[in-house]
Amino acid sequence: MSDRTGIFAGDDPFALARDWLAEAEAREVNDPNAIALATVDEGGMPNVRMVLLKEIEADTFVFYTNYGSAKAAELEQAGKAAFVAHWKSLRRQIRVRGTVEREEGPQADAYFASRSLKSRLGAWASHQSQPLASRASLMAEVARVTAKHGTNPPRPPFWGGFRLRPTEIEFWADGAFRLHDRFQWRKSAQGSWEVRRLQP
Repeated sequence: MSDRTGIFAGDDPFALARDWLAEAEAREVNDPNAIALATVDEGGMPNVRMVLLKEIEADTFVFYTNYGSAKAAELEQAGKAAFVAHWKSLRRQIRVRGTVEREEGPQADAYFASRSLKSRLGAWASHQSQPLASRASLMAEVARVTAKHGTNPPRPPFWGGFRLRPTEIEFWADGAFRLHDRFQWRKSAQGSWEVRRLQP
């Protein structure tokens, strides 16, 4: 596309997303990899929450969660999800829609092992999205799993990753007079990316 230059340059949307994230990491004060993840429940009611994007692979976006959580149940039931990454300091955002699949192999093990000890023990202690009697009961569970697993807890079988494999990615950059720049990448039936500029 003749006018897709500068911050929109290149033919690989995942490389472009990595470039934008790298710029955000240098500018955003907190959690530059935070994304608003949207799912739907069995009745079609939407749900959204913030999660941390942990990797942009060659053709997927990866994040991690408790498989017993509401988000995981909705991801597995629908098999689809969407997210938006918004960087206020850069005045940019990326919107992504696609299908999801689990990542619960060596890659999930390696990421879990890279987390702080307290975060790993917290993952064992939390029954995410379930009712909690009190803060004290949660901390008692943390003490219990600490005594059981010690200083090198393995990844819990109920905790791991999801990959979102996009069918659509939109890059948005703020423009003067609200005449923003928007480029949409859509996966064709043949599997190639088709790119078009959208009205602001």
